This record gives sequence, C-alpha cells and structure tokens, in this order.
Amino acid sequence: MVQHEGDDKKARFFIEADGKRIAVIEYVYAGTDKFIIEHTEVDPAHEGKGLGKQLVTAAVDFAREQDMKIIPLCPYANAVFSKSPDVYKDVWFGK
Repeated sequence: MVQHEGDDKKARFFIEADGKRIAVIEYVYAGTDKFIIEHTEVDPAHEGKGLGKQLVTAAVDFAREQDMKIIPLCPYANAVFSKSPDVYKDVWFGK
C-alpha cells in the first residue's frame, strides 16, 4: 500500500513491508501548481516487482486530484513518463 507524507515544501510517497521502507519517491513543490519528482528508490531485494511504477502512479493520481503538474526530473520517473507520454500529458509540465 502506497503511503504519503510531507509538508508544503517537500514530500514523499512510500511503500513499507515488515516495518521497513522498501520503496520511496521524493518530490518538492515548485510553486502552488507543480512539483518536481527528484528521486525514486526501490530496495534491491524488491526490484522488478513494479513498486517504482506504483509510486509514479500515486504521484500522478495526486497531481490530478490537486490539479497540479509534474516535472519528472528523476531519471526513473522521466523514463516512465517518456514511455507513455499520452498517459501523462495532462500532468507533465512542459509537454
């Protein structure tokens, strides 16, 4: 289950298993209408399970709910956006 925490400057979506964070995507706000995905990390023991994609999806859902745009600066998030630009065009800042 993806969880969310943060404040009005920076925040993160994360997934825990057995009390340990096994995946996280961190972002910072860039004004009131967009945020920058800076970093995505998945514990090596849990790679290949789609956790990174779940986190990107959570960030995109959040952006849509808040009527915000995303700048996917993180190489992983940028790759996800680039593979399916039509899926993310409504939230992808500058596209």
